[in-house]
Amino acid sequence: MNPTELKGALEAIIYAADEPATLDQIANAVGEEKAAVRATLDEMIAAYATEDRGVEIRAVAGGYKFYTKPQHHEVVRRFIKSLRPPLRLTMPALETLAVIAYRQPVTGPEIQEIRGVNVSGVIKTLLEKRLIVTAGRKAVMGRPIMYRSSKEFLIRFGLSDLEELPSLKEFELLARAALGSDEGIAPVEPESTESMAGLDAAGIETPPAEAETEPSLNEPQESAQPAEAEAEAAEHRKAESAS
Repeated sequence: MNPTELKGALEAIIYAADEPATLDQIANAVGEEKAAVRATLDEMIAAYATEDRGVEIRAVAGGYKFYTKPQHHEVVRRFIKSLRPPLRLTMPALETLAVIAYRQPVTGPEIQEIRGVNVSGVIKTLLEKRLIVTAGRKAVMGRPIMYRSSKEFLIRFGLSDLEELPSLKEFELLARAALGSDEGIAPVEPESTESMAGLDAAGIETPPAEAETEPSLNEPQESAQPAEAEAEAAEHRKAESAS
């Protein structure tokens, strides 16, 4: 394989690989010595580093992978956003997503301990929006499910990988940009009073109260005649019939 063909083959392999392609994997695939492959990769890294290229090859995690250059991240982010419908998250969901992104893999109870509130509903929302995925079960009592961020999360936030995660404060700004500023932050809907009407203090549904059988004090009531008046009326009727 001549140098030009080797460069083309290495470029195709690195482009097609989902994970960083290791030197051993690449050398085995092209059937060349590792020293020759490494030298060619070094040439390619230098060539892609020039200002006129929009992508670069990085040596990360023991392998090689294509990345978009930092100066083009904003353009790429806008392009990706244009391909997907707007995403709206409540602030509790965004805060939970940040915990998962920075502490992953993390379990529901661990997230709940950090945030101090029940997060089961928020986790379900994040799973439905494909921003997080399950990552097996933790080897502790109860074997709780662990969660991590997804590929969709990286795409939504314009990140090549988790190594590009900024500080938490920068993440908040990044999140507002990715979600369309404040328009992407959905308000937290308050609990409906109607939905709470059928729950007791323990959260158990209670049947509706029976209708009152006693007349309302505000409703007009028929006044009952005293017993003496009824007796006098009866005597009066008897007298009339006798005459």
